[in-house]
Parts: sequence; C-alpha cells; structure tokens
Amino acid sequence: MTIAFRSGLAACDHYIEALYDSVRGMSSRFAATITCHLMRRQSDMGINGPIAEIGTFEGRFFIALAHALQAGEKALAIDLFNWPNDGLLDLFRQHLARCGIDEAGIVIHKGASDELSPADIRAKLGSEAGLRLFHIDGEHSREAITRDLDLAHAVMHAQGLIILDDMLHPGYPLLVIAVHDWLQRHPDMKVLAIIDREDIVAAAKFVLCRADAVSLYEDDLMASFPAQHFVLGAEFESYFCVVLTPKPRLAEVD
Repeated sequence: MTIAFRSGLAACDHYIEALYDSVRGMSSRFAATITCHLMRRQSDMGINGPIAEIGTFEGRFFIALAHALQAGEKALAIDLFNWPNDGLLDLFRQHLARCGIDEAGIVIHKGASDELSPADIRAKLGSEAGLRLFHIDGEHSREAITRDLDLAHAVMHAQGLIILDDMLHPGYPLLVIAVHDWLQRHPDMKVLAIIDREDIVAAAKFVLCRADAVSLYEDDLMASFPAQHFVLGAEFESYFCVVLTPKPRLAEVD
C-alpha cells in the first residue's frame, strides 16, 4: 500500500508502507506515521531517551516506533504475551527480526503493567533518563488506564509524549472520562493532538505532553501535515488542540 504522507524517517516509512499489514494489530498506519514523525521531531530537537509501550501484542505499532530510535536508545515492550495463545512472545520476536529490529535494543517484560513501578521501568531500561515516548494500549478499564498514566507520567522526559490508544472508541466510551479526570488532577499536562481513527478497529489516539512542551510540537504538526489538519481543532474548554484526520472536511451549511 502506498500512503500519501510520510514520517520523514526512511526505515519507519518502509516498514509502515511495506510490512505493517504483515504484523497483526489494531493501530493504524495513519497514527504510526504521525507518531514516528513526532519521534523524528524529538531527535531533531535533541530530545533523546528510551521509549515504552504497554500492550504490544504482535508488535505492529512497537516496530514502527523502534525504527525511529536513535543509536543507543532502547524500547521496552510490556505485555502478558498470552493472547490469543502462549506463542505470542515467540511471534513478536520473529516479527522483530523479520522487520529489521535488532533485539539488542529491545527490553521485554512478559507480565502486567501493574507489576511495574517507575523504578522498575528505569531498571529494565538501564537508564535514569526520562522516556521520550510512552504508548499506552493496555487493559481498557478506567482503573487500568489511570494506573498506566500515572506510571508513564512518573518516568517521562520533561519534553516527552504519552500516546493513548482507543480514545473516543465507541466500544470503550468510559476511557476518555478517566483521561479527563486524570488531566484535571495533573494541570501540568495537556492534550497536544488527537490523531483521528481510520475505522472502528484502527481507533483514535490522544497525544499528551506537559503544557510547557506543547509549542515544541504543535506548529510543526500543523505545518507537516496540512492535508490532514482539521482546522477547527478540538476544544478542551480552556484550550484547543491539533486534530489530524485522514480526510478532513467541514460540514456544508450554506
């Protein structure tokens, strides 16, 4: 499949275009491309550090992110790796090798995210550096996403990003309530962008960052993806955030 836009990282774009569908999962090419672009933006600005993902499954989204790492950076995959069967971890490792990811830079935690403390995350990655990106696609309950947000927030780089999957998904309507409540308790954090869904399986994602880091990414997203920019944005009462969607349009009222 040839996509109409790119992250700007050749390894990421090749994987997303040529191999993405060969790894089962629910995250969209659209979201993977934008997230890899954000990682490229970080690298260009000197924002370095490891990354992590809760809910890796076969590794579809994780592999895209791993291709965006700089030399010496590591990625932590957190999953029970037992669904749909206990062969999932072996399959994940096969996908890593087939898609060009050196497992030397990959750390795997086979278990639940609630087993891990911030200190555990740092120990597994062998670094005290803040994580520049943390993708959360774990258990879809309000309690779990709140706990995972707390974990990500505790270890994130001051200018890092937290990506939340399945936001505004009709199958999980209460997740966004938990996120709203969490943001109310963390006024230092804002929604930087909403990456709209491709369809009901490839769902929308929220991109969160600290309020003082929004300016590092916001204008760049709008300038880099003008054809995908929904110009009205998303209203969060006290601020607006960027919305990127595969087919932006406004209602015709005249």
